Amino acid sequence: MELWFTEEHTPNAHFSIKVDRQLYSGNSEFQRIDVFASPEFGRFLTLDGYMMLTEKDEFIYHEMIVHVPMCVNPLAKDVLVIGGGDGGTVRELTRYKSVERIDLVEIDQEVVRVCEEYLPQTASALRDPRVNMHFEDGLKFVRHYEGKYDLIIVDSTDPFGPGEGLFTKEFYGNCFKALKADGIMVNQHESPFYPGDAYAMQRAHKRIVESFPISRVYQAHIPTYPSGHWLFGFAAKTLSPVEGVNWDRWKALGLDTRYYNTQLHAGAFALPNYVEKLLKEVEP
Repeated sequence: MELWFTEEHTPNAHFSIKVDRQLYSGNSEFQRIDVFASPEFGRFLTLDGYMMLTEKDEFIYHEMIVHVPMCVNPLAKDVLVIGGGDGGTVRELTRYKSVERIDLVEIDQEVVRVCEEYLPQTASALRDPRVNMHFEDGLKFVRHYEGKYDLIIVDSTDPFGPGEGLFTKEFYGNCFKALKADGIMVNQHESPFYPGDAYAMQRAHKRIVESFPISRVYQAHIPTYPSGHWLFGFAAKTLSPVEGVNWDRWKALGLDTRYYNTQLHAGAFALPNYVEKLLKEVEP
């Protein structure tokens, strides 16, 4: 008998992965957590039945959510990561010697525990001495700070369940306040392809545009995410994500990446016409 994990992307489109075995299944205070092993994608994590990451393609997501803002400001010292209990974003951040402190705010401590046990590929850097873990609501955490962070990365789940509050205008406004004068916020921005995902993407973009003077969107191809076409949001007080960026300064760091490079960085902000249209529909 074959075992398959299937995620419904729409009522008419499903995505399936053949599974060798289930490594973990449990319910935390907030959600159901499962870890599977598959012959094609290696181990993968799902929350409430939704794919979060696979060992085979997680590098794409984590490199693009970290190295884009760090290339714009590779001297960032104080970083806040909201969500990201799997540790992949933290892993990429710890590769920068300039980073002095990473505050990881994850509402579900059980996600961290499970990932440290079953997904060491992403969770390997969570015990880095620069990492300070806070198991609480990111929406409430960020309210208490003003001008503290160089970079905020919102590595959240989809805009429902535990991650719902991280897509509100209040949250983005508090992130703006918590950033330094040249601070950057980057968030996972959903997919533009299927109507339900596109609506969530537009809603987030509208609220970010209302909170930040600079708000751009960039893209990546992540095979196991709905449609494979995924967006990220780049928001800042003063820094442009492409114009005026010192590409050579980032290259001089000598970081070995599998997906990200500076040419791709610049090109990722050139979006398909249908995506540009969706974004302009909600911009002032």
